[in-house]
Amino acid sequence: MGPAELTRDQAVAAAKTVALLLGEESPLPESASDVEELARRLRGHISQLGLVVTPGASGLHGAQQLASEGVPDGYMPSRVHLVRLAEATQALVATVQAHGFVPAKPRRRRRWWKPQLNVLRGSVFAVAFALLALAASVPRT
Repeated sequence: MGPAELTRDQAVAAAKTVALLLGEESPLPESASDVEELARRLRGHISQLGLVVTPGASGLHGAQQLASEGVPDGYMPSRVHLVRLAEATQALVATVQAHGFVPAKPRRRRRWWKPQLNVLRGSVFAVAFALLALAASVPRT
């Protein structure tokens, strides 16, 4: 699966979660645990889509800021927060779909060259041979 398919799958999954909340026939979640679960899923979608879109994309900063907030206490404030999270996620999905973003390649950390075992053996042999030659060239007293 390539990066474009992965991005499309993330956008589709996020759109399905948003449809659970913003669909015309969708009821609001009843329990506080349902609200927490949906908020966690939406935060995850915002996080994943945030990696795909460019840093200055419209709505990204607001969505990330909203996702960093906790779910407020109380029936209405928690549901309002959930709907706002869903709307922010929906805006990110629209941005991804409109621009067809492909995730940037992860930056590779610089790694040191790891020599092969035969290279190490050859180096040790060369140093030992050089020391032996040096020892043979030093005059004895």
